[in-house]
Amino acid sequence: MKSILIASAFAASLLASTGAYAGADASCHFHGSKPASETTLIQCATQYKDKLVEGGKLERSWQAVSKVDKLEQIDGKRSKEWKLSFRNPGAADKTKDTLYLFYTLPGNFIAANHTGQ
Repeated sequence: MKSILIASAFAASLLASTGAYAGADASCHFHGSKPASETTLIQCATQYKDKLVEGGKLERSWQAVSKVDKLEQIDGKRSKEWKLSFRNPGAADKTKDTLYLFYTLPGNFIAANHTGQ
């Protein structure tokens, strides 16, 4: 009986501490099939864009871009998806002045690119 109690307490402490290991973008991981709100998507897309800048995947001028240029639902390869775009008029490479981010309807990140495909 004592070993069951100890094992239960140990399991409970592991479950309770998992939040400490969550990344900064943990709030942008969703379950279920309910479509995410536009506000939530914009917040998650902005966080992801900033993470791309911090990781050196986007030039520094993208840090100043805060407004989503366009948000729409599209037909993806498997189902409906969210497509968001940011425009950066200060981009050095004009072929890469638009960043597209794709999310599932519930709000989970799929991909990012400059082609929109």
